[in-house]
Amino acid sequence: MENILHIGGVSAAELAAAFGTPLLVYDEEMLRKRLREYRECMTNKKFSTRVAYAGKTFLCKAMAKLVREEGASLDVVSGGELHCALAAGFPAKDIVFHGNNKTPDELRAALEAGVGTIVVDNLPECEALAALTRQTGTQADVLLRVNPGVEAHTHKYIITAHPDSKFGVSVTRRDELYAVLGTMRASGTLHFRGFHAHIGSQIFDKAAFAAEIEALAALAQETQQRGWPAEVFDLGGGFAARYTDEDAPIPVPEVCKTVLETCARETEERHLALREVWIEPGRSVAGEAGTTLYTAGWQKTTDHRQYVFVDGGMADNIRPALYEAQYSCDAAARMNEAKTQTYTVAGKCCESGDILIESALLPPLETGDLLAVYTTGAYCYSMASNYNHLGRPAVVFARGGTARCVLRRETPQDLLYLETEE
Repeated sequence: MENILHIGGVSAAELAAAFGTPLLVYDEEMLRKRLREYRECMTNKKFSTRVAYAGKTFLCKAMAKLVREEGASLDVVSGGELHCALAAGFPAKDIVFHGNNKTPDELRAALEAGVGTIVVDNLPECEALAALTRQTGTQADVLLRVNPGVEAHTHKYIITAHPDSKFGVSVTRRDELYAVLGTMRASGTLHFRGFHAHIGSQIFDKAAFAAEIEALAALAQETQQRGWPAEVFDLGGGFAARYTDEDAPIPVPEVCKTVLETCARETEERHLALREVWIEPGRSVAGEAGTTLYTAGWQKTTDHRQYVFVDGGMADNIRPALYEAQYSCDAAARMNEAKTQTYTVAGKCCESGDILIESALLPPLETGDLLAVYTTGAYCYSMASNYNHLGRPAVVFARGGTARCVLRRETPQDLLYLETEE
């Protein structure tokens, strides 16, 4: 084992020297291989399939271009994400746009751009979208997001299908569901293609996806009998990533096989009109491909802890404070040294909850050592803030021994950009 961690063929020491820390580094080849794996494993003779990378995971122009180069579609959930995708030259027809409170301006932008699919979340949004299409002389292919009542066993903040979820129309509220479908039909401009559902994140049990499909199939059988055949099932994401040794994500071939076989069985048994099956992986594409490099600062010993402070924290990774996310780490330039000291890895933000890792076994550290925190490619940069007026880190893509900066580090001057007073 080499003493220095390499990412995409570039040593952590070189990356830190060239770009500074904190630094989010993506192994570009890992990103590409995972997208290819999903696309290959979702190939099926019975259905047309689509793999739409979930942009909320991590999105910049370089990432959008990479997704396009690998033949995947893109899922966006805001006008900002849509703008980024279009600025990168991503074809609007291959974009899926959803969210529970898309504003009139966002819906208008999607229609003007010619976004391929808009996911309708609720009745008021459907009515607003129908009105906008009439005003603008446009049309749209739409999916209806439903809450299938299938709960994945994840943290309460990332479960999206419990009965009181803010997302979608519950399958138990049939009157509301048919009111949305009726509004689509009456509009003459909204073309119902099928159903969208998402049951949570970090799902380790493939049976959860089978249960989701079965619930959608039962609904689709009913709506088909009443004149609304569903040609598309968009099953969302939720595919897990490995953060610690205890995590065991479902292998991509296995979860894709479960999805496709369950869709085929339900389609045959219920005589469904289903022709297309879509998924929206995000975390499982980007998560493990990302590593954050920090520089160790001061240490502190208390009655029960040995702290090592790093030059980042909850401003660049809010997930541990937000929903107790777990991470693993290494001393990036001391990889083959004995791990004899247990540290609490804490950030520099002025919050007691700014703890990245509660208990990390590492070699005895010194100020200036590099620390690599793994699986930070999903929801770290995209949820980053400027708390304490800290700038967001630079982002680097590394591949074949070469690194390129795709997002530069925010500077103190950048943080004054929006100021209106001299």
